[in-house]
Amino acid sequence: MSAALPGQATAPRTRTWVPDGPLDLGLVLGPLRRGPADPMFRATRDGSVWRACRTPAGAGTLRVSARGGEVCGEAWGPGAEWLLDRLPELLGAADDPGAFEPRHRIVALARHRRPGLRLTRTGLVLESLIPSVLEQKVTTDEAYRAWRLLVRRFGEPAPGPAGTGERPMWVMPAPRTWALIPSWEWHRAGVDDKRASTILRAVRVAARLERVTALPAAEARGLLEVVPGIGPWTSAEVVQRSHGAADEVTVGDLHLPRIVGWALAGDRDADDSVMLRLLEPYAPQGQRHRAARLILLSGSVPARRTPKMPRVDIGRL
Repeated sequence: MSAALPGQATAPRTRTWVPDGPLDLGLVLGPLRRGPADPMFRATRDGSVWRACRTPAGAGTLRVSARGGEVCGEAWGPGAEWLLDRLPELLGAADDPGAFEPRHRIVALARHRRPGLRLTRTGLVLESLIPSVLEQKVTTDEAYRAWRLLVRRFGEPAPGPAGTGERPMWVMPAPRTWALIPSWEWHRAGVDDKRASTILRAVRVAARLERVTALPAAEARGLLEVVPGIGPWTSAEVVQRSHGAADEVTVGDLHLPRIVGWALAGDRDADDSVMLRLLEPYAPQGQRHRAARLILLSGSVPARRTPKMPRVDIGRL
């Protein structure tokens, strides 16, 4: 029997899982989306979420839908079984929202309004690391564009029905493929030499980096930061997704300290040190990242007083 083509629709493998509390697929999986046109992520009108992934077992596509208190997972491709085995953790089964005790009224209100928030754990490093590196020191639009162009240009069609049609989904390139991308293609995607070099260093030790998912989040961050070009901002962004790390706060962000400072203390000029001091009541719980996430979901944002980061399209230079 001949093997199915990567984008060919075949019968999926399926799994049903019942969460032990409220679950909002959009809130849980939303942090995995890199912009509205992310070729590896899609939310559809029926409430389903689709993900195209490169797993240790190969490329895979996962469709997740929720109805009647049950979650249904459908998966295609060589990575299908790997994705279904880890479906509960992807949807926050390893997370413990009950361990969180709000210390501020705005945080308590946000949690009350968003009971389905759980922290995802993907068990994958590179799929969060590479786009996080692309987001270093540029606007989100520039980073999303670079991710979209590189995945579509050098990735492969997602297995199953998601890989066909007018808007096919794509699986990101394998580490060796990232390593062979010519310099002019990085330039065409608007990625400067510094970010491209960081990604190239990371993919050379991809297998070692993927193994940090077995370590505690803080230890994993330390090993990620051994790679030149990966600092505290990037490592936090990765483990928040790969580990579901409830306490790992993003420092070095352009906007987050001001948002946290404004929400908790009316301080529109807060820096990282002020933000960490304000989040300190959540440190004994190991919940500082969850608190920051709830603050972002509260919608309490200070008026912008500084100019936006300038956009520079190096692909046209």
